[in-house]
Amino acid sequence: MTAIAAEIERFNRLSATWWDCRGPMRPLHVVNALRLDYVVEQITSHLGLDTANALTGLRILDVGCGGGLMSEALARYGANVVGVDASPGNVAAARLHAESQNVTVDYRLGEPAEVLSPHERFDVVLALEVVEHVSDVPAFLAAAADRLTPGGILFVSTIDRTFKSFAVAIVGAEYLLRVLPRGTHQWSMFVRPEELRSALAPSKLHMNNLRGMRYLPVVHKASWCKDTKVNYIATFSRTPHDNYEH
Repeated sequence: MTAIAAEIERFNRLSATWWDCRGPMRPLHVVNALRLDYVVEQITSHLGLDTANALTGLRILDVGCGGGLMSEALARYGANVVGVDASPGNVAAARLHAESQNVTVDYRLGEPAEVLSPHERFDVVLALEVVEHVSDVPAFLAAAADRLTPGGILFVSTIDRTFKSFAVAIVGAEYLLRVLPRGTHQWSMFVRPEELRSALAPSKLHMNNLRGMRYLPVVHKASWCKDTKVNYIATFSRTPHDNYEH
């Protein structure tokens, strides 16, 4: 088990607010709007897809899908999306919203090892804002990497463990500006980019792209930046000669 019981319970309490774009999840709505274009662009570029047909037919796994913000958006592009989350409240909120919008997403409650069949593989695996909430990051990432098809791409977004991230993501966002509920993050659980690299090296995954993101809480705007010392997103894939045997 890489999920932490206290984290699951906290997300259960927040589950009713997932799709309130002006509630506690507002930052995620703003970030998701920015990140969606990047994710689609990276997928189509990496897999050599015709952008006119977008993601039609691709199998995508969204681990730690929360209320389904990214899962639902990618399903609208034609992807076959499986969203996995350990919080009953999150999965219930995600299913309810998808049904109300007539969007098909296969949401599953539990951890990937429990709810995915041993041979299920995906063209794309997403781990967005989740690694900072698990107890064993290397084990979690190894399990995510194991679900990739040979030519697949893995996305990981999280927060760097720096003095700047403590000041911005915890003191500023949770205590001073209160754009996130207090206790949303624990600084000690933030993950450095080099730690992602090390954790995924045994799976023969290499970092292709690293991009920083800036969020301005007063005006609720998100933008890309060169600074990765707070929020960042990284993509990983295997080179053609690195055929990883499961």
